[in-house]
Amino acid sequence: MASKKDRIGALVTNNIAHIIQFQLKDPKVGFVTVTDSSFNADNSVAKIYVSFLGLPDSQKRIEKKKKAKGYIRTELAKRMDIYKVPELVFILDDSYERAQHLEAVLEKEADEIAKKTKK
Repeated sequence: MASKKDRIGALVTNNIAHIIQFQLKDPKVGFVTVTDSSFNADNSVAKIYVSFLGLPDSQKRIEKKKKAKGYIRTELAKRMDIYKVPELVFILDDSYERAQHLEAVLEKEADEIAKKTKK
C-alpha cells in the first residue's frame, strides 16, 4: 500500500502535468512532459522534473516555466484539498538527450569493433 506521501506526490505530479499541458497558453514553450517529481520530508518543496521534446533551447523554456510557477501553484491549490501546497522547483530533465548520446556512442563503438573483426 502506498504511503500518504507517495499518494500526494502522485496527485501533485499529475495535476501539474495537466495544468502545464492544458492551461498554460505559451506556444513558445513547446511540448512539455513532466517526467518525475520528488518531495522533501514534509512535502513543503516539490522538485518537478520536466522534459521538452522537439525544440532546442530547453534552458530558455525552463526559465519560462519558472516564471509561471506562481500561476501553476495557484491552480494546483484550487485542484487539491491539502493544507499546504508545496513550493515548486522546476528542473530540466535531460535524460532523453543523454540516452540518445550514449546510444550513438555505443553504436559507433560497435561499428568500430565490427570493422576490426572483419580484417
